[in-house]
This record gives sequence, structure tokens and C-alpha cells, in this order.
Amino acid sequence: MTTRNNTQTAEAILAGIGASTVLAELHAPAWEPPAPLGQRGPLPSFPVHALPSWVADQVSAVAEETQTPLDLAGCVGLAALSTAAGGRAVVNVRGSWTEPVNLFVLVAMPPGSRKSAVFRAMTTPLSNAEKALLERIGPQITEAEVARRLAMDVAEKAARTAGSARGEAAPEALAEAQSAALAVESIKVPVKPRLIADDITPETAASLLVEQGGRLAVLSAEGGIFATLAGRYSGTPNLDLFLKGHAGDPLIIDRRGRTERVDHAALTMGLAVQPEIIADIAGMPGFRGKGLLGRILYSLPKSNVGYRRIDPPPVPEHVATRYDANLQHLTIAMHAWDDPARLVLSAEAADLFTEHRRRTETRLRPDSGDLGHITDWAGKFDGAVMRMAGLLHLAAHIDDAWRRPVTADTVSAAITLGEYFTAHALATFDAMGADPDLEAARVVHAWLQRTRVTRFTVREVFTALPRSRFRKVTELEAPLDLLEQLGWIRREPEPPRTGPGRRPSPAYAVHPNLHQHTS
Repeated sequence: MTTRNNTQTAEAILAGIGASTVLAELHAPAWEPPAPLGQRGPLPSFPVHALPSWVADQVSAVAEETQTPLDLAGCVGLAALSTAAGGRAVVNVRGSWTEPVNLFVLVAMPPGSRKSAVFRAMTTPLSNAEKALLERIGPQITEAEVARRLAMDVAEKAARTAGSARGEAAPEALAEAQSAALAVESIKVPVKPRLIADDITPETAASLLVEQGGRLAVLSAEGGIFATLAGRYSGTPNLDLFLKGHAGDPLIIDRRGRTERVDHAALTMGLAVQPEIIADIAGMPGFRGKGLLGRILYSLPKSNVGYRRIDPPPVPEHVATRYDANLQHLTIAMHAWDDPARLVLSAEAADLFTEHRRRTETRLRPDSGDLGHITDWAGKFDGAVMRMAGLLHLAAHIDDAWRRPVTADTVSAAITLGEYFTAHALATFDAMGADPDLEAARVVHAWLQRTRVTRFTVREVFTALPRSRFRKVTELEAPLDLLEQLGWIRREPEPPRTGPGRRPSPAYAVHPNLHQHTS
């Protein structure tokens, strides 16, 4: 009996001085460097090999000359292809499911990253194509303007005659005036071609898009369009054009005395913004709730500022010439398509895409899928893959893409691009606070930094944090597990029971370098 009491006394003494904790620390493995919160591993670089060779060569050469990541030129290159073909082609996926080939692409780069130089190199052929289209249609515009002006003179004279006619001459004069007025209306002056807009309001962009037959691209090395959409000038968010322009929905514009409409609006967006814009747009009214954020393909390349070569080689002339000629050719050839070209999948491509869709569906599961918390974006992922497949197909067969089926190799390349954008979308939405477990982990991490503790129990952190954030202690399980997976904390072995009563609260050791790290 005495021996048993002595044993219990010894255990109590050891427990009182925290012997088990000391022993656990002595025998614990060495700490590894922790992973940043929200980082799921290194983000993939842009898969330039998935692009047709004439685009891939330009992307690689521009990235080398400007000493920028491949991601920037690659994403702007996709936006350029979307500008050339958007609204002029659709992909028949299966049954009644079709996807237009216009994209919304956003790249986040810090200041001083030479975004403007990359935009200029990748989009100049579009400006050249716009000039060529204007030169081609210019004489028709002049001819129609002269004919309309003469017809208006005739109509005005006929109207004056009808106004003064009396007796039997009046009906004939009225008929001539009406005929002359109809002749004026029948003369349509062609619109000057416009492919690209930059700093523009949604209202002006909508009018311009209707004027251009339902097609327009907003390309910019800045992100000011988001503030405009959020209501910087009007005070009211206006997302309608961008929502309809991505989906290919009808767009109706009321002008003075008349209404104009396009049945299938096709808007392209290609932006390079500063990283803080990513967090800003998440809080802009309606951006996520109405689905705008789910329509964008995101890219978060790692900055190489400070590690750039000072004298890189320029873009080879033959590469730039080929890119300019092909992009102009595609733009001008597709510009005349009023009824969109319909692209179909080969049997092998259809089977490959079906298998891809099966994989996507499992990833959407809320309990186990990695895309379960961003279904607004992931629900459009497969459609984005088909849009990119259509663009790759058009770029590979500029002259006769509509006569050829989209191949399995092209769909495979589009899936590769899709996986790249998926990884970057996950990181983007993490930065926006879309993952509740990650946000909770950030709250605990911030508490650890403030208090500078080296060890804590679950009960201690639950008591310290507000009930508005963690209502039950069980709500701490997921964020603590995540912090442990990332290497910020380590759970200690449970001490032995020394008697009846509730179990001690689980305890965690804190990474020694936590207070020198930022998430």
C-alpha cells in the first residue's frame, strides 16, 4: 500500500513540474521551416508548351527580353487570342452545350514588373489589325456618309415640298417625302472597327460593344476597371456588362429614341494588376455574390524583381514577325464572321474531356474536394477549358479551323492550362479569405504572434479568442490541424492520467521562429 502511495506521489510530483513536457521537448524531432499560411505548395509556372508554336515562341522571347515571368506574357497572349476570336466562334461541347471562346484573365504583379512592356509586345498586332480593318472599310464609310448626306438633302427638300403642297398635289408630295426619308434610313454607314478599350466605364463599354456587333476587349496593364465597376463614378456597382459579356447572353442598350440589342455579347478581359487588388476586389459589393470573381482566370506569378538580367537578348525578328502576321491574320479573318463559327470535338477529344469532367466533379465535393470551397469558380472550370481549347484550335489552324475537329491533343493542352489556372485560383481565393479553415488558422496564428507564447493549450486559446469567432472549442480543431500541417505548431503527447476528473486540455508547442515569420 505504501509503495502504491509513493508511486502516486512521484507521478504527481513529476506532473506538477511538467516532466513529461520536458521529456517530450528533449526527444521531439527538429523543427522544419514552416510553410506560409495559404500556400499549398509552390505555384506552377505557365505551361508555355501548351500554346501553338508561334504563340509560345513569342511568349518565351518576350519574357526573356523583359525579364518577366512566363505567366505574364502567356496570360496576355491568351487574352490576345480571345480578342481576335471572341464572339466569332463557339465550341460545341455536347448536345446543346456550347462555349464561346472569350476569356477573362487577370495577372497579379508588383509595381515595377514591366507589365506595360509585355502588354505592348503581345497586343501590338491587334492594334495593327485594327488599322488594317479601318483602311479596308474606310472608303466604304466615306461613300456611305456622302450618300447619306445627299439623301438627307433630298429628304429635307421633299419634306418642305410636302409641307407646302395643297390640293391634288399633296398626297404625291407626301409619298415622295416618306420615300426619301426611308431612303435615308436604308443607308447604313459602316462602323469604324474597334477591338480594344482600356480605361472605360461600363456604360460606355456597353455602347461600344453593341456598336461593334457585340464584341469588345478590355485590355489594360492596370486594374482601375474594378473600381469603376464597383461604382467609383456612379456610386452604384454595375457588373451587368461583364456578367453578360462573359456568358454570351443578350445585351440591350436603350439609346435616344431607339433600342439596340445583340443576341450574344462577347467581352474579353485581360488585366495585369498589383497584388493588393486581389484582396480589394473580394470586398467589392456584388463581385463574388453575382459571380464575377468566378469568371476570371487568375495568375499569381512569383516576382523576379531583383534577380533580372541587365542585358537580355531582344525578341528575335523572325519570332515577332511571325507572331504579328499570324495574330493579324486570325483577327482580320474572324472579324467578318457575323454568325459564329462552330467548332466540334473529335471522338477522342470528347472522351478525354468526359474523363476530365469526372475528375472535376469529385473535386467539387464539399467534404473532401479541394475545390469544394470555390464552387463559384470551379463550376465554370470545365467551360473555361473548352474555351481555351477553342482558342488553341483556332490559333493552330488559322485558315480553316472550322473545317477541322478539335483534337484530343488540343483538349489535353487546354486541360494543362486549366490545371495551371486552378492552382492559381486556389491561391487567389485563399488570399481573398474564401477558405474558412484557413481564415480561422490565421486568427489563431495572429494570437500566437501577439502573445509570443512558446506553448499553449486548446483551452487557453479558446478562452483568449472572442466567442464571436469561435463559439465552441471544437471549432478550433480544423485550424489547429492546419497550423500543425504547415509546421507552425506541434501537438505534445498527452500526459498520463493522475486520477479521476476530466482529461487535460491538449497542448501544443510553437515553432521557435514563429515570431520572426509573417504569414
